[in-house]
Amino acid sequence: MMNNESLVLRVAGRPVGRYITRPELAPKLSPRPYLHPVTTLAGTAVTELSPADHLHHLGVGVAVPDVEGHNFWGGRTYVRDQGPTELDNHGAQRHSAFQLRDPDGFVEELRWVAAGAELLRERRTVAATELTETAWALDFTFSLTNTTSEPLSIGSPATNGRPGAAYGGFFWRARKEAEPPAVFTADTEGEEAAHGARTGWVALAGANWTLVFAGATDLTRRDPWFVRTAEYPGVGSSLAPEERLPVPAGETVVRRVVTVVADGRLGRGEAAALVRKAVSP
Repeated sequence: MMNNESLVLRVAGRPVGRYITRPELAPKLSPRPYLHPVTTLAGTAVTELSPADHLHHLGVGVAVPDVEGHNFWGGRTYVRDQGPTELDNHGAQRHSAFQLRDPDGFVEELRWVAAGAELLRERRTVAATELTETAWALDFTFSLTNTTSEPLSIGSPATNGRPGAAYGGFFWRARKEAEPPAVFTADTEGEEAAHGARTGWVALAGANWTLVFAGATDLTRRDPWFVRTAEYPGVGSSLAPEERLPVPAGETVVRRVVTVVADGRLGRGEAAALVRKAVSP
């Protein structure tokens, strides 16, 4: 099923995700296309949309809190020496066109617009692939090109003075349950160890589902993971962890994250094996 506003991703004929291209959202939520709901092959939802704790968390997508001072994340902006502050600085990601639309994926062009001007143009490539009878992979690549005549830079609350808050880039708001999900990497476990780690993959394991996030390029693997479980369940990859990321005029930033979506609670060995299967060299 597909229309001008949304499309449905399918794996082995089963719907596993709905992509909303033109959501009707308040400006302060930094409107942008997103995937929700995303489900396991058995039908368990593993995303949340505008939950009460963070209304600007929109399933799976790309969200950046600071592009040359414009907020493409939603909510308040972290201001140095002032803290989280309500500002009228929100941008929007606008769907331009699909270059490709298939049941198992798409290629999309988007415009990142703020204050009436285009700052970035994005090409987003998303593909859904069956791994086993109980697991599939969401392969998500985004390429951001500075279409202005001036250099831009991408920042985060961390680069603006808030330690440990280097979010911005690919972000997945996961299912919230009575108990926080377990989190582990290839050699560590727990939120404190996983958050900020530069490691090949990080897994969230809920009551009857597991998500395994893997950097699929060398550049992506250099970005630390942003991990939350106690406050809310979410995982992202950090474009600007310690310093602002420069994007010269005409230049492009590319990142690729592959997420294994599995039924059941995977162990470390199972997670690693599925990542190897999901991430092609």
